[in-house]
Order: sequence, then C-alpha cells, then structure tokens
Amino acid sequence: MNPEETLSQWEAQLEAARANMLKGGGKPGIAMAAMAPNMSGLEFMRALLAGELPYPHIADTLDFALVEVDLGRAVFQGTPQIKHYNPIGSVHGGWYATLLDSALGCAVHTTMPAGRAYTTAELGVNIVRAANQKTGPLRAIGTVIHSGRQLATAEARIVGPDGKLYAHATTTCLVFEMPAGNKA
Repeated sequence: MNPEETLSQWEAQLEAARANMLKGGGKPGIAMAAMAPNMSGLEFMRALLAGELPYPHIADTLDFALVEVDLGRAVFQGTPQIKHYNPIGSVHGGWYATLLDSALGCAVHTTMPAGRAYTTAELGVNIVRAANQKTGPLRAIGTVIHSGRQLATAEARIVGPDGKLYAHATTTCLVFEMPAGNKA
C-alpha cells in the first residue's frame, strides 16, 4: 500500500474510533474495574475501543486515540501539534513517550486475565526522527514480547504512513493480582 492509501485508511480508522468515543458519552473518564466486571484485559480494551467505556483524559490532552486492539497488540494514532512543542521549538519528548507508553501498556493489558493488572516498571524511549505540526498523523504500534505471571515485556514503534520510523521503545511491566477492593 502506498503512503497516500495508508494515510486515507488511517484517517478513516481514526474517524471511526472517535465516533465510538462519542457514542460512549463523548467525555473522558476513568474506566474502573467496577464498570467491567469479570472482563479480561482484551475484552476491556475492546470495550474501550467500542465506546462502551469512557476514554482516558490523556487522549484529549495529547490529541491521540486508540485505533486498533488485538491480543498482544495495541495501536494509537496522534498528530503532533504546536501545543506539544517544548521551548526550543520541537515536539516534546514526553509526547513521544506518552504515545509509546500507551501502546505498550495497552498491548500488555490485552494479555491480562480477569482479576490481573500491571504497572510500568521500566520504560526506555529512543527518538530517531523529529516530528512537527506538519508531519501529519503518526502511529504507535505496541506488541507484547512476553506476558508472564509476574512480568510482561513489550516493544513499540512510532511510524508515519510512509513507514518512516520516528521513535521506538521497550517496557517491562510488573504483573499482579488486583487488590480485593478494586475487583468487581
């Protein structure tokens, strides 16, 4: 697929994801465990993507959205804007890190059985190409490498529709049983 076709597909997928976000009430919120009793991580992530649960506040703050999810995989799309710039006039590293961390964490989340959760223990980010407000949409594609009883690892890449790499990251997540008070 050429970059123009890819961009067209990305725009349609983002539009559908945002329509689902509006379908779910159109406002960000916190999707607590009580809203999704007995859901696996994959079921939970699919409910988020379908707009059945509120989308996270950070999606509004940094203008990105979950656009795909499957077992061991999560894809977010965002477009860097001038409001994401640092004082020296480039996209702040935190924008890349947040987009990557979202893809990494949600990919790991898809592998969690009901009653299990995770938290990021380590995040390593490498920015290899500058993005700016003219770059257009970028995608963070997160993929699980290992998901075990105590640890999970994943990798993610931020790419443009032309396939160019902008950043990549890895994570190690601590996996644990949800505390009794957080279970539905």
